[in-house]
Amino acid sequence: MDFDQLTLTQAAADLRAGKTTSTALTTEALARAKANADLNAFVTLDEAGALEAAAAFDANDNKDRLLGGVPIVIKDNIEVAGLPCSAGTPALKHYVPKADASVVARLRAAGAVIIGKTSMHELAFGISGYNTAFKTGAEFGVRNAYDGALIAGGSSSGTGAAIGARIVAGGLGTDTGGSVRVPAALNGCASLRPTIGRYPQAGIAPISHTRDTAGPMAATMADVELLDRVIAGGDEVQPVDLKQIRIGIVRSMLINLDTDTDAAFQAAIAKLKAQGVAVVEIEMPGLAELNGQVGFPVALYEAYDDMVAYLAHTGTGITMDALAREIASPDVKGTYDGLVIPRKLPGPDNTLVDAGPIYDAAIKSARPALQALYGRTFADNRLDAIAFPTTPRVAIASNPDASSLENFGLFIQNTDPGSNAGIPGIQIPIALGAVSKLPIGLELDGPAGSDRRLLGVGMAVEKVFGRLPAPPRS
Repeated sequence: MDFDQLTLTQAAADLRAGKTTSTALTTEALARAKANADLNAFVTLDEAGALEAAAAFDANDNKDRLLGGVPIVIKDNIEVAGLPCSAGTPALKHYVPKADASVVARLRAAGAVIIGKTSMHELAFGISGYNTAFKTGAEFGVRNAYDGALIAGGSSSGTGAAIGARIVAGGLGTDTGGSVRVPAALNGCASLRPTIGRYPQAGIAPISHTRDTAGPMAATMADVELLDRVIAGGDEVQPVDLKQIRIGIVRSMLINLDTDTDAAFQAAIAKLKAQGVAVVEIEMPGLAELNGQVGFPVALYEAYDDMVAYLAHTGTGITMDALAREIASPDVKGTYDGLVIPRKLPGPDNTLVDAGPIYDAAIKSARPALQALYGRTFADNRLDAIAFPTTPRVAIASNPDASSLENFGLFIQNTDPGSNAGIPGIQIPIALGAVSKLPIGLELDGPAGSDRRLLGVGMAVEKVFGRLPAPPRS
């Protein structure tokens, strides 16, 4: 078996057919995790628990479960019974939940074997994955699967790196403004940010109940569809006929691109047109302005109350002040101490003002207006999706500067608006950069509730590009 080309779908089929064992797949995944320790992809590697679950599957006659015996990983802000759930922050590193988060329970019921918890940007507040709280390698920060000197993206950094490095073929992340799509793009894997509310959020350390969702990340769109089917139910989705797909492109989402990303995106659109996909240029007037009125006001205001409620749920007795005191990453500490704890936001002249009225305006008027803009755009142009480069740049150097506010804004430039509107978005790897040799991703955002159609579109589109070559390190 070629582990570098293994997918969740193939692994599940081979296990059902008796061509391999869960013990063999899990042993290989654990060995690869240890061999790639310098990626800093894992906070916890559960060797004993994973091998026990694999052996139990191999000894069981009931082999028909959708993920029966397949090894996966879970981001460390999603609770897994019996394993620490740190949310990437020191104050929670000894918190061990007694029950699985709802999304994890569904994966386990489908037979998945969890090999460990993956590292992340601290408290999910960033795009770099440069976290100084945990490390298994020589340097801080989760490292890119294709180049260990570069960021893995965030905040679901470890899940992206583990899949990109071919340690496992799938797992879970969470997404508030781009956190399953950014690391998937930078590490050459596929992902789905589902329509808000599609997945249960119980048992997940939060930022914002309005914006947060768990999301599947995997080797291929077919694997993402499999994970989505396990979590959300429904029949298997089939690829859509490419000639039945209509995609819109918004010029304002094609700014700040590096040369590799620009070239790869243009080539991808040309390939899709050649396969019969209808591509139209569209306008979304006021998109950036509306998004700016929603993004930070909602996330930073809700972060306080939502985290207070989560800390109470943990039963640890840890207070918000105690959590904030121990934050290790300077960028996250600055955000917590300056904005989240005092409930403040930058005002018009960059003086700090009370966040409450700005939040109320975001929820009552700006967010509904943003959702209406997307609704009109999809309906008036008869679109299945809006297409854009998932990130404007390939992965950058992994160091404290990677976590700057400028880089944060740059890397969520295209992923954030759909997040704030609550619509689904898929990330598809399309190329390695001509010069950088680094993964580049294409995102397709669809109308609210169109997740299954969007997955079918993604599965068809992915076939045009094929899977990226494995990184040299795997």
